[in-house]
Amino acid sequence: MAAAINHVRTATLDIAYEESGEGAPVILLHGFPYDPRAFDEMLPLLPGCRAIVPYLRGYGPTRFLSQDTMRSGEQAALGNDLKEMMDALAIPGAVLAGYDWGGRAACIVAALWPERVRGLVTCGGYNMHDVAGSAKPASAEQEHRYWYQYYFHTERGRAGLTENRRDIAKLLWKLWSPNWRFDDATFARTAASFDNPDFVDVVIHSYRVRYGYVEGDPALAAIERKLAAKPPIGVPAITLQGEAPGTTPPEASAGHARFFTGPYQRRTIPLVGHNVPQEAPRETAQAVMELVRD
Repeated sequence: MAAAINHVRTATLDIAYEESGEGAPVILLHGFPYDPRAFDEMLPLLPGCRAIVPYLRGYGPTRFLSQDTMRSGEQAALGNDLKEMMDALAIPGAVLAGYDWGGRAACIVAALWPERVRGLVTCGGYNMHDVAGSAKPASAEQEHRYWYQYYFHTERGRAGLTENRRDIAKLLWKLWSPNWRFDDATFARTAASFDNPDFVDVVIHSYRVRYGYVEGDPALAAIERKLAAKPPIGVPAITLQGEAPGTTPPEASAGHARFFTGPYQRRTIPLVGHNVPQEAPRETAQAVMELVRD
């Protein structure tokens, strides 16, 4: 059962988040197209922790404070949202754990504000985008995996996401986690978060800006410039990699050790795909607790 929803305001957002437990702060960050339900089975496995699970911009009850704010989905926005949420909640440091968009936010804070991060669990490795190198084609197999991104580059894709967001999301769940047998009720609990009025705009911008097809938010340009330099992550970090092909082949993160300059481990999990915390809650919780206890 979901925890009660709380709210905190940053400079641009009213962020909805769920909180449970007491003790060491742990922030759990979901990806696209998921929501905090991805962590439900993990929460009982985090004793002595204050677990905070936000709804990212464009999801669930999280809202922009102003109609004039750009509905950016760029990586700098996600990282800055996380840092500002920690500021607003007066959390000086926490263990961060996330995947996909949430893993990107966690990696960004760990790289740019390492004093705020006691440890990092990142599913899929070093998750920052290489916007400058995005024009280089990948293998045919990888291009096939990214069909949804190219679809979202078009206005047809925007219309499709607007009209068929649940069907698209459910298809991606199946493609990215081929061994995960979720039921309709499990999907429905998350799908409600896609009704956020900014969901489509944030998602479309995210998948266009990472290829340089649209401009980012000027207010975040300084952060994007820092990320373009591929900053290293020096905090204690554990990468969790599912062995089933998800958005990328499992071996894609094998060479990411060069981006981590602190204590680092890469662990693989058989049969697990893209949605690591929901498919492998015990392994994910174990990694978090190891960093909490360090």
